[in-house]
This record gives sequence, C-alpha cells and structure tokens, in this order.
Amino acid sequence: MEIELRDYVTAPGLLDDWIRGWSEGIMPIRERCGFQLLGAWVDRPQNRFVWVIGYYGPGGFDAAEERYHSLAERGALHPEPSSFVQTAEITRVAPISRDRV
Repeated sequence: MEIELRDYVTAPGLLDDWIRGWSEGIMPIRERCGFQLLGAWVDRPQNRFVWVIGYYGPGGFDAAEERYHSLAERGALHPEPSSFVQTAEITRVAPISRDRV
C-alpha cells in the first residue's frame, strides 16, 4: 500500500467548514476511487487537520490521484473544499516493521 501523510492548516474560523467538505464530499469520492482512510486528527487551536490516506490498486497512488481529480463529481464540489486550506504539506511515506527500526 502506498501512503500519504497530509497536514493542512485552514484559514481561521474555517476548520469546521473544511471538515464538513472533507467528510461529506472528498472522502466518499476518494473511497469510491479505492483510497482508504487510515486516520484523521484535528488540532483546533492551530486550525490544523492531519490525515493519512492509503491506496493499493491498479496503476498506483499517482494514477488513482489523477483519476480522482478528473472526476466531474470532484469538480462539482461546492464550495471547493481546498479553498479553505491555507497550507498543505503532503508527504509520501512507507511503513516499516518494528524489527527494522
């Protein structure tokens, strides 16, 4: 499985709007595209939303990401959920076993 750690900071006062757009729009579409939510956390004082998403399927993560962004359903989300995000750091990470640490 390919995994991304996504760390977003929203504009002040917009964290709940982001979470609503993410949970009602983004994640259902991503799940239909084969992505798996591995976890999500919020740091309210910092307007920060951190989530981990994985993909294991045909063509790999990059191809699935491209399919997701090309869907009309994704383009039709309103308001555009990413418009709430001020900064985003996305890092591709790989799992390790405890005996390899």
